Amino acid sequence: MCGIIGIYSHKPVATEIYDGMIHLQHRGTDAAGILTCENGRFHVKKGSGLVRDIFHPGNMTRLQGNWGLGHNRYSTTGDSSDIENAQPRYANSPYGIAMVHNGNLTNYYDLKKELAEVDRYNSNTDSDIETLVSIFASRLNSLPRHTPIFEAICAAVESVFDRAKGGYSVIGIIAGQGMFAFRDPHGIRPLVYGARHNEDGTHDYIFSSENTMYYPLGFRLRDDIGPGEVMLIDTQGNRFRRTLRRDTFTPCIFEYVYLARPDAVMNNISVYRARLRMGQNLARKWKREHPDILPDVVVPVPFSSNTAALSMAHELGVRYTEGLYKNAYVGRTFIMPGQEKRRKSVLQKLSPQETELRGKVVMLLDDSIVRGTTSKEVVRLVRDAGAEKVYFVSACPEVKYPDFYGIDIPTQSELIASKLSVEEIEKFIEADILMYQDIDDLVEAILRRRDHGIDRLSMPCLDGWYVTGDIDVEKMEEIERQRTVERASA
Repeated sequence: MCGIIGIYSHKPVATEIYDGMIHLQHRGTDAAGILTCENGRFHVKKGSGLVRDIFHPGNMTRLQGNWGLGHNRYSTTGDSSDIENAQPRYANSPYGIAMVHNGNLTNYYDLKKELAEVDRYNSNTDSDIETLVSIFASRLNSLPRHTPIFEAICAAVESVFDRAKGGYSVIGIIAGQGMFAFRDPHGIRPLVYGARHNEDGTHDYIFSSENTMYYPLGFRLRDDIGPGEVMLIDTQGNRFRRTLRRDTFTPCIFEYVYLARPDAVMNNISVYRARLRMGQNLARKWKREHPDILPDVVVPVPFSSNTAALSMAHELGVRYTEGLYKNAYVGRTFIMPGQEKRRKSVLQKLSPQETELRGKVVMLLDDSIVRGTTSKEVVRLVRDAGAEKVYFVSACPEVKYPDFYGIDIPTQSELIASKLSVEEIEKFIEADILMYQDIDDLVEAILRRRDHGIDRLSMPCLDGWYVTGDIDVEKMEEIERQRTVERASA
């Protein structure tokens, strides 16, 4: 679920790329990188950790140029501690190509072997962005020199679509030619773009995973990059767009549940409004299943569940309160590698407010229950703070299957709902009542508006359906083995 950004401007872009990456920090904390392009030359700085810890005036000053890419890494393939796997990634030929991407290739290991044997490309990293760059560059290099650049880019993207399976959004720069962006034919991972009007009548353009930084940077959201669509901004600021291939449009459901910031708009759907509706639908299910039971307070497990909890409390007619304080300087537990690290971080980042919890019947609302570790620790925190009873509701249905499209859930054995019933999970997390959102209610909450063009939502972690059609039991076991080896190595 990495955060990606690209800016074409009439002034140096490094500082604005940095600011944009700060707004995308929630999408990845393993590593970050910035690449700028000046007179056909790439300047790059990458490092491990948070954006604010990697970049400083000393290394920002050399990131010159009016074209730039930024990336916040959240590892799904490759060693998360290896800086060689950080992005942006570039190739010197043809022209000079730089890329960032968000997503995951389900056939990465097969492609890596194929590139070595057929295309004679050597892989220096374990990151699938290198594979995407290699496929793109190989096709671009094979075209006649006189091919118009947009036609050449379209041909190269078609080659990516033919060979790369999975969910991915890509932003790239071709030295001396312009900035391009494209999205996989199913539109699984998000990609939006915006524009900024300058006083001299020119326009600057931005591509990104979310539009969360547009207002502070002076951009306005224009549109989503559609499934199977490619867009180019050339060196004169001219725009070219074309949909090359559109399969079943299935954006990721977890973007709305957890991954995106609530102020984001993607696929013409407000994440904030979708989460309000999730809380509303949860409340209606609670009234059906427990008509004679009401909590004293509804407490979100901050921060991604705050919006749904606010709506649920309103629908139930009870008080909403922030009974848990979150230390914003501890990373998100869902994207932390390792079970022990997650458990420890729960205690570091959450502090109960006893005045809001003691003697109360508390309803805790979280966005999801994945491994169960966080939920168990949170229930204990609230009980220790004096809660009389603790009900636990999840805005997301049971997570039963791995996701191979850009979310780090590669092994089914990690998922508590794949092994235990709802009643058993309720006992494990020590809740008095546990209730999950229904899949139909979650889908309705997100798709209630009808002007999104979505065919269905991608939710393999909930229903086991993989839209790319290349995931079977054998493939699942192969990916799980590879990822387990990578984790052990890290």
